[in-house]
This record gives sequence, C-alpha cells and structure tokens, in this order.
Amino acid sequence: MEDLPQAALVQVAAYFQALSEPTRLQILNLLREQERKVGELAELCGSSAANVSRHLNVLQQHGLVERESRGTSAFYRIADPSVYQLCDLVCGNIGRQSERVAQARAAFFQTPASPKTKTSR
Repeated sequence: MEDLPQAALVQVAAYFQALSEPTRLQILNLLREQERKVGELAELCGSSAANVSRHLNVLQQHGLVERESRGTSAFYRIADPSVYQLCDLVCGNIGRQSERVAQARAAFFQTPASPKTKTSR
C-alpha cells in the first residue's frame, strides 16, 4: 500500500468495507464449504432471502463471490479463495490481542503472594 495513489486506496477501503459486515462474513464461511443457493444461505444465516441477496451483490461487486444460473436457480460460490487467508490472518490477530487483554485483566484478580515472615529463634 506504500505507494498506491488515492484512487487505489479508495478501492482497497471499499474491499475491506465489503468484509466489514458480520452477515457477509457468515456467508463467506458458508460458501467455504460448498456453493449454495440464496434460499439456503438465507436459512443458514437466519435472514431473509432479500437481505442475503443484497449482501451477495456487494460481495460479487468486489469479486469475492460469483453467481452461476442453472435453470431457475442461482448458485453462489467463492470467486477469490484468498479472502480466507486474509480473514484467518485478521482472526488470528484479534485472538492474540484478546489474549493479551485477558492476561492483563487477570493480573488484577490474582491473589498476591503472602508476605514471608521471619521466624524468631
């Protein structure tokens, strides 16, 4: 990203914006397993078919999924599998950050070691 012009940075930001919605990430996870129809994705996401279609449209505009018509059905599949590497990288980073925060908070709840007392003889 070091020397990218502003127009390219806008495209990169739009790509990340497409990944910034939890339902879209859920859809990508479901498509990792196999291609699926809108109705199936909607059922698995607990959302309406119209809502899932809107999310699929955004993902398709950014080249993340592709659509194939077969008869009266449309099937969606991953167009760019490298998105999973990106998501795994981000998830790993968030996991490490959460672990550091948990360790820092745990320090406040640790029982202090009891002071050693000198025994008199």
